[in-house]
Amino acid sequence: MSSDQKEGVRVHVRWMIRRDMPEVLAIENSCFEFPWSEDDFIRCLRQRNCIGMVAEVDHEVAGFMIYELQKTRLHVLNFAVAEHRRREKIGSRMASKLVAKLSSQRRTRVVLEVRETNLAAQLFFRQLGFRAVSVLRDFYEDTTEDAYLMQYRYRPTEIEVAAPGNRITRLAG
Repeated sequence: MSSDQKEGVRVHVRWMIRRDMPEVLAIENSCFEFPWSEDDFIRCLRQRNCIGMVAEVDHEVAGFMIYELQKTRLHVLNFAVAEHRRREKIGSRMASKLVAKLSSQRRTRVVLEVRETNLAAQLFFRQLGFRAVSVLRDFYEDTTEDAYLMQYRYRPTEIEVAAPGNRITRLAG
């Protein structure tokens, strides 16, 4: 039994669709002092390399994440869980979806910026294995606040360590 089922919460992480926007905006506005507007979301999601996902609980959007596919990494642009749904492993499930997309051959890390005053987010991501790798001075347009650049690095499985090389090498060998 997964930890989500033990806690009585069944989380379904799926692609964000247009009709999710009112719930996503409600979460965004309740979670952030300087929230994205609907136009910000639409502008971002129209880009080919930008992906939106939602976490659903009982057919209700309980959280969301927006991330960008880059050549060697995934860059989280926005990530939030509804306040009344926190501490139910929803954010952990969304983050684990991202980490599962990493590999030694392509994208090897997930990066994101966290406001220096957002201690809850810093602790949450640290608990998941993210580490602060640098301070971004005066990072935000809306304030003079700094941000921490946090990163999660891909760790090869025991099988990958024991059998290095890629699939083509193994087939040709």
